[in-house]
Amino acid sequence: MKSTAEIRQMFLDFFHGKGHEVVESSSLVPHNDPTLLFTNAGMNQFKDVFLGMDKRPYSRATTSQRCVRAGGKHNDLDNVGYTARHHTFFEMLGNFSFGDYFKRDAIHFAWELLTGEGWFNLPKEKLLVTVYATDDEAFNIWADEIGIPKDRIIRIGDNKGAPYASDNFWQMGDTGPCGPCSEIFYDHGDHIWGGPPGSAQEDGDRFIEIWNIVFMQFNRLSDGTMEALPKPSVDTGMGLERISAVLQHVNSNYDIDLFKKLIKDTAQIIGANDLENKSLRVIADHIRSCSFLIADGVMPSNEGRGYVLRRIIRRAVRHGNMLGAKEIFFYKLVSSLIEVMGDAANHLAKTQKLVEDTLKAEEEQFLKTLERGLLLLDQELAKVTNHQLSGEVAFKLYDTFGFPLDLTADVCRERGITIDEAGFNRCMDAQRQRSRESDSFTVDYSSAIKLDSKTEFLGYEMSESVATVIAIFQHGKKVDAIKQGEDAVVILDKTPFYGESGGQIGDKGRLTSPASIFDVKDSQKYGQSIGHVGSLSKGQLSVGDKITAAIDTELRERIRRNHSATHLLQAALQRVLGEHVAQKGSLVNDGYLRFDFSHMQAISSAQIQEIENVVNQQIRRNLDISIELMPIEQAKNNGAMALFGEKYDDIVRVLTMGDFSIELCGGTHVERTGDIGLFKIISESSIASGVRRIEATTGQMAIDLVHSDDNSLNEIMSLLKVDKMNIVSRLSVLVEQTKQLEKAIEQLKSSQAAQESAQLVNQVEIVNNRKLLIAKIDNTEAKVLREMIDDLKNQLKSAVIVLASVNGDKISLAVGVTKDLTEQVKAGILVAKLADKVGGKGGGRPDFAQAGGTDITALPSALLYIKDELVDELKAI
Repeated sequence: MKSTAEIRQMFLDFFHGKGHEVVESSSLVPHNDPTLLFTNAGMNQFKDVFLGMDKRPYSRATTSQRCVRAGGKHNDLDNVGYTARHHTFFEMLGNFSFGDYFKRDAIHFAWELLTGEGWFNLPKEKLLVTVYATDDEAFNIWADEIGIPKDRIIRIGDNKGAPYASDNFWQMGDTGPCGPCSEIFYDHGDHIWGGPPGSAQEDGDRFIEIWNIVFMQFNRLSDGTMEALPKPSVDTGMGLERISAVLQHVNSNYDIDLFKKLIKDTAQIIGANDLENKSLRVIADHIRSCSFLIADGVMPSNEGRGYVLRRIIRRAVRHGNMLGAKEIFFYKLVSSLIEVMGDAANHLAKTQKLVEDTLKAEEEQFLKTLERGLLLLDQELAKVTNHQLSGEVAFKLYDTFGFPLDLTADVCRERGITIDEAGFNRCMDAQRQRSRESDSFTVDYSSAIKLDSKTEFLGYEMSESVATVIAIFQHGKKVDAIKQGEDAVVILDKTPFYGESGGQIGDKGRLTSPASIFDVKDSQKYGQSIGHVGSLSKGQLSVGDKITAAIDTELRERIRRNHSATHLLQAALQRVLGEHVAQKGSLVNDGYLRFDFSHMQAISSAQIQEIENVVNQQIRRNLDISIELMPIEQAKNNGAMALFGEKYDDIVRVLTMGDFSIELCGGTHVERTGDIGLFKIISESSIASGVRRIEATTGQMAIDLVHSDDNSLNEIMSLLKVDKMNIVSRLSVLVEQTKQLEKAIEQLKSSQAAQESAQLVNQVEIVNNRKLLIAKIDNTEAKVLREMIDDLKNQLKSAVIVLASVNGDKISLAVGVTKDLTEQVKAGILVAKLADKVGGKGGGRPDFAQAGGTDITALPSALLYIKDELVDELKAI
């Protein structure tokens, strides 16, 4: 029986033998693709190639792409673990043709791999296929050339309520590449319930789709128009877990070797005995998605990708809790995952410590949250009078504390209580609507700049060059010429302008001719072309014009210093903090550099100093910075660091700084480290769980920062009338004196509150044998009002107290109710009504509440209003 790892390799070997380039899996975080939450298909990294916006040195490719479907449009999270084939993480095997072969070869390749004796060797009679209803070409190839009986070729039309909305018409989103497809199904046998695709029983488990071959012919525009792609292409996808289940003769993906290992190890760590328990499946699936997402730079948070990751982690931990886990367990599965994934986990292995530390910290945090959530649930269940928990409460537990509905249902079931599921679903639908309205993962490809041309970049050696205008774009549309005052994107055949990429901003400057001046405000990459973004300040500019392109050299020099310093910084971080440090993002501009990296703890002042010292030491060494072009595999073998998930050409640019740093980089740099001058860290902070950010600057700006700090220090010395040697001791004395003064002030305020409270007792009214005090006290802080309420409660024993104070243009309100009266009078409700009358808001507990307001003129009438209401309430008791 073939292992999952062997099946993965067989697929890649087969297509490599058919002339396909074996391309590494891209990151789970899509780069330069705002339409996607996560990479969810093998074709994601090739989308620009299909659109004609990018070119590769190969026209055939094959991959085993890691994918996540646990958020956005592709979200089956709640089904994972309970069905045979739903996963949050899976590997998609694929072969791709970029204008090379089309339907005939794609179909023949698939059949040979699936049925060939030297390959997967599946029984031909176990396979059937579908085609798009009008795709006669694909139908005839399957029938006439492959020899599949026509009754096993099923035509599927527009079965989703709109033109081209079909199970056999594939599209990745509302816009973008799309086309008819042909799916291959495997028949597990009549002992399993289910019918063929298109039948009423198609949702059964007998006939399982194992491969989808998409014939990319169109680009769907935002208005629904189907625009023909430059060259018909092929995009296929076959789930590794699905084909492994077929080849390993099991019906469920969770019974393949990969999951058996993870399930067994999970059970052993937790101490569970029933290996068929669905919770073990959930955990085994979730450790894959969580580990690879963290390795690709996603960190748990409360929004976007980080929120999805946090949900998956919490779902896994909760299932461990259901299995009786007595201690933190989830992070312990990372080593098992690396072992079972083989070569596909090479990147994960390099970040193992970061992944384990992140999972451990998140689980510890969730267990505390779990306790608070269970406490809230207990409190809400105690209030239930009709044997049903409200849907709003169930949703709050789900949304705030990560409680899936079934966990809440389990607790309720033990007490004979049901859940208002309809109310829960209404809250869920409302959240989904808010999510759709705020979704930023959209783009309109109809306005994208599409070019077949390539701009030759001269900026490594030159700051000025003569060039020819080969295209001009306005609002995504090609134009022949622009006039003075118009904005545009100008494409040249060659340029010294660096197009923004790799974190480095684009150059600025001018394009000039005897008759025109075009001010370049930014430079961007469009496929293999560089666009000069700006406006024409003089004359007219036309396609075909000869111009002189000149960058702003001073700005470029500042950018170069900051970029080179970024490389020194990354190497220094790994020396000072550890090898686990990996880049998670960067920005290099002319003012400063920003570097985001993986690290779980805050960086101490001593470590910041050490990092600065290491970088500046390399600057003083005046190391030679050399550039060499070489094959990417040679670069990696030489130790060059590459950003995982970034797209690199076969020949890469390797930047070496003496014996200190070697990285792949396409940016612009100084010639020697000494040219950087000085490196100074501006700030260090946390931007997400497990991700830190350093901002720094170099050269003259670093010197200016040092001078600024010196000036501030000199001002402080002047104010304190001390020299540098004594400034710390003098400040320590002043800080201690300030603390003592603040303490004395607080004691005076407390004494004042006690005195005023004693005087207020004389204003108490008796209503129906209950004490009522409503008073206005000017220039009293909210904190003092609270102390007065507490003091008055102690003196009056049983009372309702309302205090108001005006401080400048603001009103402070405080309401106190002694415990014996809180069933009849609620402080929170009272203060909310009072605040509403004076243009404010507030609330609190039944026995004490505070609020604020701004309408001072309305305060007297508001106090009279609340007095009348309280008198009525107290009389009714």
